[in-house]
Amino acid sequence: MGARFEELAWRETPIGEISLRRRRDPSLDVEVYEVKLDDEFLMSSLFPVAEIELARLGLAPLTGESLDVVVGGLGLGYTARTALEDPRVRSLLVVEAIEDVIDWHRRDLLPFAAGLAADPRTRFVLADFFAAVATGAGFDPESPGRRFHAVLLDVDHSPRQVLHPSHAAFYTVDGLRRLAALLHRDGVFALWSNDPPDQAFQRTLTEVFPTSVAHVVRFPNPLQGREAANTVYVARR
Repeated sequence: MGARFEELAWRETPIGEISLRRRRDPSLDVEVYEVKLDDEFLMSSLFPVAEIELARLGLAPLTGESLDVVVGGLGLGYTARTALEDPRVRSLLVVEAIEDVIDWHRRDLLPFAAGLAADPRTRFVLADFFAAVATGAGFDPESPGRRFHAVLLDVDHSPRQVLHPSHAAFYTVDGLRRLAALLHRDGVFALWSNDPPDQAFQRTLTEVFPTSVAHVVRFPNPLQGREAANTVYVARR
């Protein structure tokens, strides 16, 4: 790429201006893909480790074959693409509220997510993940109330740092109980968070799920020359 910076897509949405851009980082000699919401960075291809681990840690406790999985929040596609690498996954339903994000993948704008949209197991659903839980209708418009073996969620920064006030109710006991009702017995709910493990949220999880673990995922931050960390919560029904 000749240019140092290129905006690949932009759109005004109900939660702000979302954009996908590509830039060349001369210090690292790599192309970087970034998603911004207004002036805030949501995700970067420089730091995919925790998004990848969300899928791996979320699917690891499950036994058996023919798994039906939901990914809430498509983003750069790392979680969904990693889920498809598990041969046990029979179907992958990706719930995304912004049509343009789905379009990025259908147009193959993200080379590291190649194959995600074309995989016959993948189906994109344009919907608000949190509204789907709150209403009880579930994630599959073709099968209301359908249950899944795993739900992997990466939308908000953390249970306390939400992108929209309407999301906050999901992280309560009542909200998580509605989510648990959409899981098979022994099904898994896994959540990415940018914050360290939150003891209050962990207590909320234990009121709904018999088992839950907060995994700290560490990875190098080459921009700051230090180690960074995210949290992946894994709860089992």
